[in-house]
Amino acid sequence: MAAALASSRCWCSRSRSSPPSLPARAARRSVARCALPGEKRKAFSWKECTISVALSVGLLTGAPTPGWSAHASPLEPVLPDVSVLISGPPVKDPGALLRYALPIDNKAIREVQKPLEDITDSLKVAGVRALDSVERNVRQASKALNNGRSLILAGLAESKRANGEELLNKLAVGLEELQRIVEDRNRDAVAPKQKELLQYVGTVEEDMVDGFPFEIPEEYSNMPLLKGRATVDMKVKIKDNPNLEDCVFRIVLDGYNAPVTAGNFVDLVQRKFYDGMEIQRADGFVVQTGDPEGPAEGFIDPSTGKSRTIPLEIMVDGDKAPVYGETLEELGRYKAQTKLPFNAFGTMAMAREEFDANSASSQVFWLLKESELTPSNANILDGRYAVFGYVTENEDYLADLKVGDVIESIQVVSGLDNLVNPSYKIVG
Repeated sequence: MAAALASSRCWCSRSRSSPPSLPARAARRSVARCALPGEKRKAFSWKECTISVALSVGLLTGAPTPGWSAHASPLEPVLPDVSVLISGPPVKDPGALLRYALPIDNKAIREVQKPLEDITDSLKVAGVRALDSVERNVRQASKALNNGRSLILAGLAESKRANGEELLNKLAVGLEELQRIVEDRNRDAVAPKQKELLQYVGTVEEDMVDGFPFEIPEEYSNMPLLKGRATVDMKVKIKDNPNLEDCVFRIVLDGYNAPVTAGNFVDLVQRKFYDGMEIQRADGFVVQTGDPEGPAEGFIDPSTGKSRTIPLEIMVDGDKAPVYGETLEELGRYKAQTKLPFNAFGTMAMAREEFDANSASSQVFWLLKESELTPSNANILDGRYAVFGYVTENEDYLADLKVGDVIESIQVVSGLDNLVNPSYKIVG
């Protein structure tokens, strides 16, 4: 059994020289949204074998496509402890993941955020009975805002204080409106108002970030860097689907936790590198794109005539800066929690060669396959591939994308001013 497990592989990027597995091209996928508004193995214990099977099944149900190679490392040699697997349900909402990933430490605003997010679970109860739980959530959030307002204001960056205070006022009014919605037993109006209020909360939290939180290592400091966040819209032309023609997918890119990775992508977007490129893999596990025509498997910088690659970049929860060039497994940090986990449908990450952590260039993929047995950092992709964003709108439509669908355009709609060292401005 252990031998069988040792040979199971999951790939998330393509390399012609690598053995067949989840195709690199197949592992590509974009965010779609419609109508925008070599080491010996240790012997496995039976417990570890059981966990391995669970993880393997969860990640390999999207059958590998022969002839391609996408590179998620095989399960080896040490597996996550059982306590990691059963520590609780993972956060799957992309908006929540982005809020918790911000480099802030303000308990007061988190106490407002949490009950508002809990409304989602409250609404899983059938009928109007759900509104009783929603009402408790609203009262808890309102109380937290009233009691913690001064602490929230104190946590705002000085230059953003006025904007933050205005948003808190809007949040307070919105909570009153949500309370009336609940009292009127208007269940259908709850989720839209919840989304609006969480947007206020998220913006207030972003206003607490004062400057960029760490220094980029010198060897990467001259690369395109995203020092903050950016939002892009990706428009995809859907073929052979009578119910879906054009889709626009909104993606939030997180430069606070992956500045090199996100900066590389934004720079390529500004070069229109992806415009007109086809979806090259769509197998129910991932959607992938970014492999240009010709022999090159990544972006060739016209100013140098050479392939531009970037290092593996992983931010660990509790660390002050990302780790570069090594997987968390290689570093022995098996229980470390990544700030940007593969939890959400439409998690966006860089594809790379299996045995070269610093080989990512332009191929990107969006993870679709979800399993309750692969929560944050028990998922074998966490800490091995660089996540740098999430699809935040119309992510469900990713499942409708097929190989051959065309990315008509990707455009930055906000945050371009956070890009430093943009190479696209250099005449090549």
